[in-house]
Amino acid sequence: MTDINKEAISLLNDLIQTSKDGEKGFHTSAEDIKNPTVKSFFITRSQECATAVRELQAEVRVLGGDPETSSTVGASLHRAWVDLKSAVTGKSDEAVLNEVERGEDHALKVYRDALQKANEKHLPSNVVVLIQKQLDGAQRNHDQVKVLRDRARAAS
Repeated sequence: MTDINKEAISLLNDLIQTSKDGEKGFHTSAEDIKNPTVKSFFITRSQECATAVRELQAEVRVLGGDPETSSTVGASLHRAWVDLKSAVTGKSDEAVLNEVERGEDHALKVYRDALQKANEKHLPSNVVVLIQKQLDGAQRNHDQVKVLRDRARAAS
């Protein structure tokens, strides 16, 4: 296996963990949210994150690697903190949306850093295109969550 493939596999495996975090985060948030429209949005986003994971895992296999299958330890700790905070705040929709937005801020940073690294390391174009596609999806998620959060703030 080439060094470039090893570099790409490592980067993609990091993104797999981030996407798994998103999948779990949206799923958990869907359980906590009261607004049925937002609940549906979170369920759809969770499913889209699962699709992103599968795409990344397939690319890792194409490159000759073993795809990551778990989320990050930090995400587990974050979810525990969100659960504690939600219990204290009564799991208001605004509180849940604030935490989801924080999670999406993190995902955006990870994807932007990955794209920059992929370009700097001259990783294969199919890897760069996949990262860009998923970064665009993360940006859309973030923007939609922000709009929903702003609406929840205005309503309270």
